[in-house]
Amino acid sequence: MDVQQGSGIELRVAGQADVEVAAGLFRGYLDFYEVEVTDPDRPRAFLAERIAKDESLVLLADAPGVGTVGFAQVYRAFSSLTMDTAWVLNDLYVAPEGRRTGAGRALLREVLRRAREAGVAGVQLETAYDNTVAQGLYEAEGFVREEFHVYFHELG
Repeated sequence: MDVQQGSGIELRVAGQADVEVAAGLFRGYLDFYEVEVTDPDRPRAFLAERIAKDESLVLLADAPGVGTVGFAQVYRAFSSLTMDTAWVLNDLYVAPEGRRTGAGRALLREVLRRAREAGVAGVQLETAYDNTVAQGLYEAEGFVREEFHVYFHELG
């Protein structure tokens, strides 16, 4: 486990043994974004598959006296504009009982540390327009709001 200086937050890479706790946090994340989940096992199965196939990096944050309170999920990608590897911080969530513990900041900093270590060009993320708390954290940690619009065409 990595301990973040000054916060007492311990971070670890999620493995198969962590799937259940990670899935509980993932369900909280989906609820936060009001995603309707019709199959209650789907979040666990989705994370288990990403971890088993090494398709994403999943980090977990433990707060002293509280337990595992947060997770981050990163996907490896490529950027045509930089012609280099980039990471997409797709998910970052801290459960209500872990907020204001430094867990979110610790997870974000660990993603950035690992990205630098891996030599990627940058880390990209998105958040809801009204998620001003998260936006403040991202900007305080050096993320810059881009002027691009994100479009999505659902095929399902």
